[in-house]
This record gives sequence, C-alpha cells and structure tokens, in this order.
Amino acid sequence: MKIALLLLLLLTIFGPLMILARGDMDFSLHYQTADRSSTHLAPDPKTNPQAIIQIYAARAFNWRGLVSVHTWIATKAENAKDYTVYQVIGWLAFRGLPPLNIHQDIPDRSWFGQKPEVILDLRGPEAQKLIPKIQSAAEKYPYADRYDTWPGPNSNTFPAFVAREIPELKLVMPANAIGKDFLPNHQFFARAPSGTGYQFSVFGLFGILIARSEGLEINLLGLVYGFNPLTLTLKLPGLGDLSLRRYHSTP
Repeated sequence: MKIALLLLLLLTIFGPLMILARGDMDFSLHYQTADRSSTHLAPDPKTNPQAIIQIYAARAFNWRGLVSVHTWIATKAENAKDYTVYQVIGWLAFRGLPPLNIHQDIPDRSWFGQKPEVILDLRGPEAQKLIPKIQSAAEKYPYADRYDTWPGPNSNTFPAFVAREIPELKLVMPANAIGKDFLPNHQFFARAPSGTGYQFSVFGLFGILIARSEGLEINLLGLVYGFNPLTLTLKLPGLGDLSLRRYHSTP
C-alpha cells in the first residue's frame, strides 16, 4: 500500500516539476500586459473561404499552468471574414459577468503569454455542417453564468460539453484539461467527449473513462492518470498526453 501511494505521489508531482525545470511558465507575467497576440495558427479568413473549426489548448495562466490547460473553440463559416470564438473565462465571473463569452475575435491568441496548440482542426463541408450545432450546443450550456476553478464547471467543462453534444467532432480533450470530467446536471455517466466510449464521474473529482480515442483515464481529484495503448500515449498530471512514440528510434 505504501509503495502504491508513493508511486501515485511521484506520478502526481513529476509533471509539474518537469514544467518548472523546462521553464515553460513565466510567473512574472501580469495578466494586463501578458501577450495576447495572434500566433498565426489559424488560416487567414480573408484568403480562406472554406468553413473552419479549430479547438485550441494553452497552459493556464500563472500557477494553474503547472497542472492544467485552458481550452476554447473557434469557428468560421464558409465565406465569413471573421472567426467566432467560444470560451469560458473565469475573470469575467470574478467581475460579476457571465463567464461564457461568444464573440468575433482573433482565434489563435496566446493565452496570456502561453502559445496555444490546435487540438482539433476541421475544414470544408464537414465543418460547415457542424458550426450551427456548436452554436446550438453553446446556447444549451447549463453553466453559462457559473465558474468554479476546481473541479468545475470551468473553461474546460465547456468544450467537453459541446463535444458530448456533437460526437461528430471526435474531440479528444487534453488529459490535463482539469474540469473536462465535470458532468452537467448532476450526471454520473456520460459519453466520452470523443464519442468513442463512456465515462463515470463524481462531480469531476473521481471517475474513470474508457474510450477508443482517449484510452483509459482515471480521475483522482480532477487529475488524470492513464494510458492509450492504441496511440502509445501516457497521461500524467501537469504534462497531460505524453506520446511515447517520440522516444522510439526510427529505422
């Protein structure tokens, strides 16, 4: 029992310590002056007429980035000249405003000094078909006026909710997106965000997810530990999805 607890502790602190050692976080940044410029990951809407859906993840601001990412959705309908960005922002809630924010904006902004990565990219007719469904799912999000940093509902609860409403998105949420496993309306069982399996979750604090795309995920106090044998991906707190393929030498 002691060995198991020690192993769990090591797996829990390994990721945040690695992030600190790599210098991924700059704790001197202030949210009012941190970089929020475009990272040029999104196609220019003025020269790309096709419909586009992109979902982004970037390390959360300040100490939260040691354990979690922030995720958001950006869409551009066919021939549209601007992107619509859907995201939940905690600072809005702290100011007494609805945290669910939907507006035309630069889709690929740095998240207060942290460069995002694209975790889903759909284009063309398939994207055009799903964009109205994203709008409809956003309108049904039950926590548009509520935000709790931990265990949720928070910024990661929202894209996971949209994905469960639209399994055609096939969205695999990052393992370190704390709040993604907070199921709405006091549910304990739900489809996995990717739509390829199912999960059990107790208010985002404890649970298990088994799906073809995500693999096996065990949630303890909002932190995810797991493994996907199909993609050789290890899932650890802080680090999130760690592909073991990069450590395999190629002939």
